[in-house]
Amino acid sequence: MTLYIDPPVWPGHGRLWSHLVSDVSYEELHAFAARIGAPRRAFERDHYDVPAERYESAVAAGALEVGSKELVRRLTEAGLRRRKGAQPSRIV
Repeated sequence: MTLYIDPPVWPGHGRLWSHLVSDVSYEELHAFAARIGAPRRAFERDHYDVPAERYESAVAAGALEVGSKELVRRLTEAGLRRRKGAQPSRIV
């Protein structure tokens, strides 16, 4: 299992957010997110949005800390990257 999380630097709704991704599958991502208590509504195209206050618990649960560029690189290389407006290639 390999999950990655970037630093909580993305502003939104008065908070800072991280992105949580898998480089294996969306199934792995959803299972990990459920284990750390992330609601399914936090899933957006190819990642989960994780609030700053839950960052450390995601890392403690096994997510590897990487920079944002590295996170996108790994997601893209795994073939799991979905850009805004792109049609999903498979059902999640």
